[in-house]
Amino acid sequence: MQRVSPIRVVKTGWPRRESKLIAPLTKRKKKDGTLYERPEQIEQLLRELEGLARDELMERSLIRDRSNPSYIPSECLVYFVRASRRDNSEAWFERLYKTLIERVSRAIPRSDGVGNTTSLTQERIREKAIGRFIELISEDRRSPGDLMDFFEVRFDLGIKRLRLDAQEQAWRDENRSVGLDEADTAMENDSGSVMVDRLADDISSDPLFRRKLYAAIGTLPPEQSRTMHLLLNGWLIHSSDPDAMTIAKALNCSDRSVRNYKERALKTLTALFNQGDDQ
Repeated sequence: MQRVSPIRVVKTGWPRRESKLIAPLTKRKKKDGTLYERPEQIEQLLRELEGLARDELMERSLIRDRSNPSYIPSECLVYFVRASRRDNSEAWFERLYKTLIERVSRAIPRSDGVGNTTSLTQERIREKAIGRFIELISEDRRSPGDLMDFFEVRFDLGIKRLRLDAQEQAWRDENRSVGLDEADTAMENDSGSVMVDRLADDISSDPLFRRKLYAAIGTLPPEQSRTMHLLLNGWLIHSSDPDAMTIAKALNCSDRSVRNYKERALKTLTALFNQGDDQ
């Protein structure tokens, strides 16, 4: 009788996920009405990455060197952030989301100036662009559509467009009358402060919410994150007492900049938490 060699079982670490069909994009081009399509190399790479274990996918997503064979293009990372909605795992979304926002932050460099008008304007532009990207992600997660499709096709160009839009908005803001500052202050004293007070109450009464909220705040752009932490710790944006330490002084920026940071942070946090805890 012929002997049959025993089968060797080779351990290869975490099991790979079953590959899924890559969902096509739904956004149409204004010129001819045809659907946007991902570049073929992106489509092929997505099919390969779909089979990776999550830890391996996460490890590769942290690679910054684009020449590295294991580098995951940002177009692919956007896809997986969006696809995480179907995975019923908020923790998985948060891991991917944090990495993606870090890439966006690096794609829009800080100003080299310190404290001058030009550098402050550039920082406002940077914050607006990053904030808009976060808003798009939040809205797409809450109600899937085609808002993020272009970032799966040409991520760098999409970020450039956000920066240009933010630049135009910043220039318009600079030309607004000084009287609007007073209106902004009044609004800040109404809805914004109420929302911060409610968050503070929820933090003190619900440890689980506290953990989730601070995790979400940690994904915000640095100035927005610092502003929210200081607000929740009772710091004031402005004080008539010249010796009092305020958020504006701590961040070395204007009161209006702090209000903008807070407004964008609250909008993002509201969108993230309103999309539900069923993920």
